[in-house]
Amino acid sequence: MNMVGLAFRSLVRNPFRTVLTMLGIVIGTASVILLVALGMGARRLVLDSIRNLGPNLLVVIPGSVTDSGAQVGGGTDTSLTLDDARAIRQGCPSILEVSAALRTAGQVLSSTSNWSTVILGTESTYLSVRNWELSRGTFFSRSDVAGMDRVAVLGRMVARHLFGFTDPVGRWIQINHSPFRVIGILSPKGQSPMGMNQDDMVVIPITTLQSQIMGVTYVGVVLANAAGIDRIGEARREIDRLLRLRHHILPGGRPDFSVHPMSDITRTADRMAFVLTLLLGAIASISLLVGGIGIMNIMLVSVRERTREIGIRMAIGARPSDIVAQFLVESSVLSLAGGLIGVCLGILGIVLLRETVGWPAPYPLAFMSGTLIFSGLLGMIFGLYPAVLASRLDPMTALRYE
Repeated sequence: MNMVGLAFRSLVRNPFRTVLTMLGIVIGTASVILLVALGMGARRLVLDSIRNLGPNLLVVIPGSVTDSGAQVGGGTDTSLTLDDARAIRQGCPSILEVSAALRTAGQVLSSTSNWSTVILGTESTYLSVRNWELSRGTFFSRSDVAGMDRVAVLGRMVARHLFGFTDPVGRWIQINHSPFRVIGILSPKGQSPMGMNQDDMVVIPITTLQSQIMGVTYVGVVLANAAGIDRIGEARREIDRLLRLRHHILPGGRPDFSVHPMSDITRTADRMAFVLTLLLGAIASISLLVGGIGIMNIMLVSVRERTREIGIRMAIGARPSDIVAQFLVESSVLSLAGGLIGVCLGILGIVLLRETVGWPAPYPLAFMSGTLIFSGLLGMIFGLYPAVLASRLDPMTALRYE
């Protein structure tokens, strides 16, 4: 306790210098906590958006196109069709429901406004596959898809831009100069795992999009719901086996499609978000190291200024270990005080993020405790050299120092 008291009295003698020295530790600690909280919030957002798609969901995407010997990338081929989706629905016992989807960009006009958005073509089963609901109106039926009817369901953002606060159900819009009747409004969904705003789109029958807007026969993706989480693997094998037969792919041949369960995508996204969080924390930790170097510099200055005091202590019986302990306690107190202030500022920053921005930043208690302990260790590590230097001073030379 005597050492701690001496350390506090020494630091209080130069309050301005003490505050400036702690500033690096304060900023470093607050930065680590804030950036880790940001990363954890981002991780939560990504995982929540993926889980919103449904834990039983499987995504079937076409393969990649080969251009001059180079693979352009997955999803660039046009190997999937509506018949494939129907075959999966009928020929895979482990699948509850299926919906093909295809999207493009388009200009949408109402009588008073226009908006550039995503035009998504789907089947009548899309909402049940996606675990989505309507806020108003109805969704198009199987007969609408079969008849290539010009009906549309608007995302919340599109409805707001085209009609303001007026109910758009029953009104007419134009999609690429073709008239469509609005029959429903989707409930808000937010960002998709791929970063697309799901409220900023218009959903129409996929057959209408294929024949009347895009002039194609393929689909972009097939979404399928497994009968249960425990049957995802079985459903994946059934889809793979069925599509290989339909596409005449020999055993051992490279398929022109791929099947991705959402559980696999969730694990991948979780790992990526975790690595991102650690990376952000590591970057912020650099400022903590800079703060530790600042402590060492100030302690070296303090050793020079207190050379005579050190000589007097040695002359009255202080051992070198006592001198080392005194300076280590001072640097540790300095660093811990800065770390404690930094933790408080970090918590304040998280509160502001949650209240003003709405970011789901959690309070990383483990990182807070670890950062506080790390800041104390930094004080000891960077204070060790000045402390050893002070303990090796010659008492007679130190007493004559002016």
